[in-house]
Amino acid sequence: MAFVTFENVGKVYKTGDVEVRALHNVSFKIEKGEICVVVGQSGAGKTTLLNILGGMDTLTEGHVLLDGRDISTLNEKQMATYRRFDIGFVFQFYNLIPNLTAVENVEIASQLSKDPLDSMAVMKQVGLADRALNFPAQLSGGEQQRVAIARALAKNPKLLLCDEPTGALDYETGKAILKLLQDTCRKSGMTVVIITHNSALTAMADRVVKIKNGTVASVSINENPESIENIEW
Repeated sequence: MAFVTFENVGKVYKTGDVEVRALHNVSFKIEKGEICVVVGQSGAGKTTLLNILGGMDTLTEGHVLLDGRDISTLNEKQMATYRRFDIGFVFQFYNLIPNLTAVENVEIASQLSKDPLDSMAVMKQVGLADRALNFPAQLSGGEQQRVAIARALAKNPKLLLCDEPTGALDYETGKAILKLLQDTCRKSGMTVVIITHNSALTAMADRVVKIKNGTVASVSINENPESIENIEW
């Protein structure tokens, strides 16, 4: 059984009498330990898809399964538990708490988890052991995003969801962040989903899901994913 399964997922937003269909009949699978890149233009439905998978939004029709569990049937309390224990989030903007040090930001996430990783060990993993006691304002954008990744990893989640994780970073820093995500996935066997509009990043993925106008245009498997160092855009 696949680790992540979307079955005929639809999402309709209603504003008064107006209905907007964000997703229509979306079906795909992701295997455990894969890097899956979900690619599409702005407004294609990528973030809606990610929010449904992450338990931050509900679907209108269909089913979403993670590790054999149908998350589309969960109530609000169960959904909060799912977000807390099973999912790590990395966003375009780092969302760090400014009056906590880098390692304290990571510790907050590990305190929310059943089976957390050691905060300092994760800081070391992302290359920031020597910046652990700095506050976010004392860190560069790339360093702040590394802290955000460390915070997500410290929860030891089943699934790491990244929404345009390099969107606020320059080219070289963005590549370093993607290399960190790629290396982490390979070493730990964690399943990683990266949302992007940059089709060059599909070369780093095990699986590529192309979204167009709220539906799946194609799903493809890379037999030989490229190391991020070898990808130019």
